[in-house]
Amino acid sequence: MKVLLSWLREFAPIEGDPVWLGEQMSDLGMAVEEMTELGKGLDGIVVAKVLDLKPHPNADKIQLVDVDLGDGEPLQICCGAFNMAVGDVVPLATLGTTMPNGMAIERRKLRGEWSNGMLCSAAEIGLGDDHAGIMILGDNLALGTDFKTALGIVDDVLYDLEINPNRPDAMSVAGVARDLAARLKVPFALPEPQVAAVGDDAKGRASVAIVDPDLCGRFLARVLDGVHVGPSPHWLANRLTALGMRPINNVVDVSNYVMLELGQPNHTYDLAEVPDGELRVRWAQDGETIVTLDGIERALRPTDGVIANRDDEAIGIAGVMGGASTEISGATTSVLLEMAWWDPMAISVSSKRLGLRSEASSRFEKGADPEVVELAALRFAELLWQSADSATLAPGLVDQRGQVWDRSPIALRTQRVSEVIGIPVGDDEIRALLEPIGFEFDEQDGPGVQEVVVPSWRYDTRAEIDVIEEIARHHGYSNIPGRLPPAVHTGSLTPRQLDRRLLRDVMVGLGFDEAMPMPFLAPGDLERAHVTSDAVHIVNPLVAEESVLRTSLRPGLLKAIAFNESHRNEHVRLFETGRVFLRPPEGQRLPGEPEHLGAVLAGEDAIAAVEAWSVLANSLHVDGWRLDQRVLPGLHATRSARILVGEHEVGLVGEIDPEVLAAYHVNERTGWVELDLDALLAEPHGETHLHGVSRYPSSDIDLAFAVDDQVPASEVRAAIEASAGGLLVGLDLFDVYRGEGVADGRRSLAFTLRLQAGDHTLTDGEVADLRQRVIDAVQASLPATLRG
Repeated sequence: MKVLLSWLREFAPIEGDPVWLGEQMSDLGMAVEEMTELGKGLDGIVVAKVLDLKPHPNADKIQLVDVDLGDGEPLQICCGAFNMAVGDVVPLATLGTTMPNGMAIERRKLRGEWSNGMLCSAAEIGLGDDHAGIMILGDNLALGTDFKTALGIVDDVLYDLEINPNRPDAMSVAGVARDLAARLKVPFALPEPQVAAVGDDAKGRASVAIVDPDLCGRFLARVLDGVHVGPSPHWLANRLTALGMRPINNVVDVSNYVMLELGQPNHTYDLAEVPDGELRVRWAQDGETIVTLDGIERALRPTDGVIANRDDEAIGIAGVMGGASTEISGATTSVLLEMAWWDPMAISVSSKRLGLRSEASSRFEKGADPEVVELAALRFAELLWQSADSATLAPGLVDQRGQVWDRSPIALRTQRVSEVIGIPVGDDEIRALLEPIGFEFDEQDGPGVQEVVVPSWRYDTRAEIDVIEEIARHHGYSNIPGRLPPAVHTGSLTPRQLDRRLLRDVMVGLGFDEAMPMPFLAPGDLERAHVTSDAVHIVNPLVAEESVLRTSLRPGLLKAIAFNESHRNEHVRLFETGRVFLRPPEGQRLPGEPEHLGAVLAGEDAIAAVEAWSVLANSLHVDGWRLDQRVLPGLHATRSARILVGEHEVGLVGEIDPEVLAAYHVNERTGWVELDLDALLAEPHGETHLHGVSRYPSSDIDLAFAVDDQVPASEVRAAIEASAGGLLVGLDLFDVYRGEGVADGRRSLAFTLRLQAGDHTLTDGEVADLRQRVIDAVQASLPATLRG
């Protein structure tokens, strides 16, 4: 939507810097996409007449144009446009002129021919968007006169506004002026046309019947006589051109002018072509046809609205385009003027289906003002009289009404306004913001509740929230202090979920792949794994061979290992987190479902399994854990242990019993870790201990102790850690040996100790003293001896 500042000032005393005024319109929701100063840079452009047109001897896309500046002497211009004819009056930029775009006009030779100026298009002088050809002027202009003076062009400012679909009121100059006047707190007034009605009463010469009231909410018709079709005054044509509309003739131009000014599209009929002046408004019949003003025959559907004549023949498509049969022509003397309000949805459907999008249909789609039609008709008559002083307005009018949108008062809660906008707003301030833009107030419906009557030009305002939007808009979005909304932590992970994800990430980092075996086992699977068989059996299993709910993750993972091994994929590491199912205790109907983590290490021993558990424990920051070596069902008799945190068992670690491996057809020794996550995560964990990094070098020593098979490696580890103190920064069990040199029933455990001080480099003596202290402590606290 384009508006001229001079046009806005005809509705209100709008003053101020044009840039600042543009900022106010943008703040009101009518964003200024471009601001153009008109009338600048036109000095040196004069009116000229085409005397002769000749082809350029050396160029096909340039012609030689001889023009007359009023002295009768031909002046040669080289021109790339071909829309002129001999006798046309055109604008000429003379030598020395600086065009609005900054281009300087100089005498130039083009392909061997001199050009003594430049003929101008409307776009080049800022009077439109037409780049295609030279601007053709009226024949009544004096040659050689200043272009601005001849056309009555004054300096002005053109705003190109972005109007949102929910602002039908801003689709007119009056609507923009009303909003801006309210912001500037200056009075606003619509024009008051002064037209004397003469001649025969229109009611005896025209009639309107609204057959389908759901299509048309109001149809007003007036008659104008003594019409002479001709050119429009320069001031009117200039305004239309500035707003992007091409002047055609006075009747069409006045129609467009009223639409742009008041937002009311209209249509004119040659009254002589309308039998008895009778119009009928109805829905179209399926297959009905009409030849529209563009000369195209169009097939209509029942979703299209039409205006029909006395014989029920369609002579116009409602709100979209008129018919060719009643078109205004040079022979027209009496005009039947239509001002109507059409159902927005009907116009939207028809215009989109027919591909006829126009300035008129876009306004009807958004919702025009049904109450402005009388004023618009009078304004039309006034302007047409100004352009053709013989035109007169017949007295009387034909005004028929159908169904329009419901304008029942809207209950507006003051507290709700404050809550939505975010600032306190009082009843008086609400009235002060809404009344200048046409909203009215009935009696208050209780304290803090006002009944608001929406103006007829705000079809978009139907609910309380729409009224609140208007209050916020005119209060000024820029005046509402910004603040961050409170953070809503929806969908965040629980500590348990975070721990579970951490465990998965650590297992993947250790080279494990996650497996997802089914929780259903075949009868005998648990027994083959040497796991308790007191399991829950399913009465109606999906598969008869899978009727047992697992009590351990071990059978499923062993099956996965066996499957991989059978496909020559050996030495795999797999893990699973899932629930096991235990028989319900007495008095409880549903089985217990603790969550476990199970991991198998094919081709690896118990040491690797312990290392995996150690990494998991360190990642969770579980302190005070130890291993309690026991003979455990399904695990190796001497290479398995319970995992204890404090005195609570949280899992098992070790190797799978060879008999179990044979039962599952697994040929590799296999490490095993199984954790009861419910028990493990119930223990204290997650507290991070940070230690400074020493700048000094470390020293490594290796110690191997022979201990009884019943002594777990964790006890040896604990004795070493306790005796080494703060200088011990790393401790790894790197070898377990049974064989020559070690007595039966005993094994050798070899550890690497990494020693480092935070404030100095350890001396050989310090390392030797600590080594001996560790040896003495282990041998004193355990049945252990140092191996040489």
